[in-house]
Amino acid sequence: QLQLVESGGGLVQPGGSLRLSCVASGFTLDYYAVGWFRQAPGKEREGVSCISSGDGSTYFADSVKGRFTVSRDNARNSVNLEMNSLTPEDTAIYYCAADGIPYRRRLCQVEDPYEYDYWGQGTQVTVSS
Repeated sequence: QLQLVESGGGLVQPGGSLRLSCVASGFTLDYYAVGWFRQAPGKEREGVSCISSGDGSTYFADSVKGRFTVSRDNARNSVNLEMNSLTPEDTAIYYCAADGIPYRRRLCQVEDPYEYDYWGQGTQVTVSS
């Protein structure tokens, strides 16, 4: 059974940090682009970051650029999203997702979430004092 499980969310004060993990089972995550999306109450889903298969190129939305990093941990068959300098505007449910086709494209993208066939259950991130 192909599955993604996120962990690492929680409550953090403004300026704090969190690391989200996305662990895959049933398939080798390194073969697939992995995207991170978030959805805040009353707002549309937003693609915030992705990491490509192959050379591991990364992408970050302007809203998180310079504050978030994304990396693979192939020993754990996982992808991590490191979030720093968090603000209340980062409060959302965060989802990881894996592309449905291995090595689909050289550079990952998050504009079209329908290319991502496998989704985790989401993890809540709340930034508040």
